[in-house]
Amino acid sequence: MAYATAPIFDDLSWEIHDDRVVGLVGPNGAGKSTLLRIIAGLLPADRGAVVRARGLSVGYLPQEPTLTPGRTVWEEAMTASQALARVEAELAAVEARLADPEVYGDERTLARTLARQERLLEEYADLGGPAYEGRVRATLRAMGFSDDDMHLPVDVLSGGQVKLVGLARLLIDRPRLLLLDEPDNHLDLASKALLERAIRDYAGGVVIVSHDRYLLDLVVDEVAELEDGRLTLYPGNYSEYAFEKRARLIRQQALYQAQQHEINRLEQSAERLLAWGRIYDNEKFAKRGQAILKRLEKVERIDRPVLERRRMELELTGWRGSNKVLEIADLAKAFPGPGGEDEHLVLAGVDVLLWHGERVGLVGANGAGKSLLFRLIRGEEPPTEGRIALGPSVSIGYYAQQHETLEYSRTLIETIRYAAPLSEAAAVSFLGSFLFSYEQACGAVGNLSGGERSRLQMALLMLSGANLLLLDEPTNNLDIASAEVLEEALSRFEGTVLVISHDRYFLDRVVDRVVELDQGALTEYAGGFSDYYLARAGSR
Repeated sequence: MAYATAPIFDDLSWEIHDDRVVGLVGPNGAGKSTLLRIIAGLLPADRGAVVRARGLSVGYLPQEPTLTPGRTVWEEAMTASQALARVEAELAAVEARLADPEVYGDERTLARTLARQERLLEEYADLGGPAYEGRVRATLRAMGFSDDDMHLPVDVLSGGQVKLVGLARLLIDRPRLLLLDEPDNHLDLASKALLERAIRDYAGGVVIVSHDRYLLDLVVDEVAELEDGRLTLYPGNYSEYAFEKRARLIRQQALYQAQQHEINRLEQSAERLLAWGRIYDNEKFAKRGQAILKRLEKVERIDRPVLERRRMELELTGWRGSNKVLEIADLAKAFPGPGGEDEHLVLAGVDVLLWHGERVGLVGANGAGKSLLFRLIRGEEPPTEGRIALGPSVSIGYYAQQHETLEYSRTLIETIRYAAPLSEAAAVSFLGSFLFSYEQACGAVGNLSGGERSRLQMALLMLSGANLLLLDEPTNNLDIASAEVLEEALSRFEGTVLVISHDRYFLDRVVDRVVELDQGALTEYAGGFSDYYLARAGSR
């Protein structure tokens, strides 16, 4: 498959089995989403073939599922089985024919119509028609929707809820092969647990594209890595893949060096024999030299492994500043209720104290008010009650989950030069350290993918020199390599970090304290995500 003149992958071969969960990983832009769409039959390949088992049904969940505006969650879920909808429509047509007096007046036509109705009723039963409504209700409940939620219009759902409705539709239809493209994006911790259970319990094959290393550790049986246009399979989960990949690269490096040494030795020997043949006019020497060169032409060369791939060069250079960085006391935030009558209280009695050098993870369900708390800290909204005090020498750097701080009409060069006094050449060079080409640097921010916009926001954070970082879901669109760069940069950062994240692997590696926002109040837990999870489990 190629876009314009740039090949994404070539001569790719892969077998997908129905008895395992496969994690499809690779850097942003490697072609993972493209490969899923080709397998699903939504995109034609330039060359080659996708061979499917007879009668194979494939379900595909894109990164951004599309639901039908105006429908409720229940109505959307009820349309999941197209086969069942077809049979129901045909049954309705048959019943209409049976109500026609002319059909009753023709014995042969009546017999044929009754026979067709019987066949359709059998097909309806085989598709689970009689129990279909119960299956829809049970699946929506398993995805975290209450009976009241089922009547919500899909237009008002959050990004995470849209993902869960899209997944529910697939689970209701029960295809033999599930293709899931970043299904965990925008999901809170509780929803991720529901997703993991659904994948583990699924009766069929599953291919999942995800950058969530915790999820990949929990659910996959093997990892397929798409990199440099090649697909490499590794048995086991993500941690086993990461270890085995490094071991393979080290072994390949040793084999490559040994082969290069032998090739150089034979090439030097051939050159000496050919030189002697010319000097002494000795045909025997010349033939032996030519024979060695022909032998070398047939040698299958070992590719030189790339032990360290180029990654973005993120260096967060804050300064020490105040010892007490942020103090929030008795904070409350309410909004007018429907009709402007009763107030809707989102935050109530919130207390937070951040000291210099702390890395604090802010967790909670979608809609709990985490992003609202960030807006209050940044002064974008006034609190209803309480106070927010920043240290006297604190400068805030903000990473926005939806990239709303970026001006999409500006070029990348203009964006960087607006943030720092750099020449155009220096801005291009700086953008290159974040893996942007010159063509991208001259293009508009709006042309970038989600992962590229994330890297651009990281670049702006680096230029800000802030000593208090407010990060709202910073790993959502980053590939694994870029997430690791961010983790390493935060470990070296001199300042303080408050991060909203549902990335459990990231939280375990970065934060030393977790605060959970639940029903408007905060609860603190010492340690990373695993410590928080165990403490929560022990308190139940």
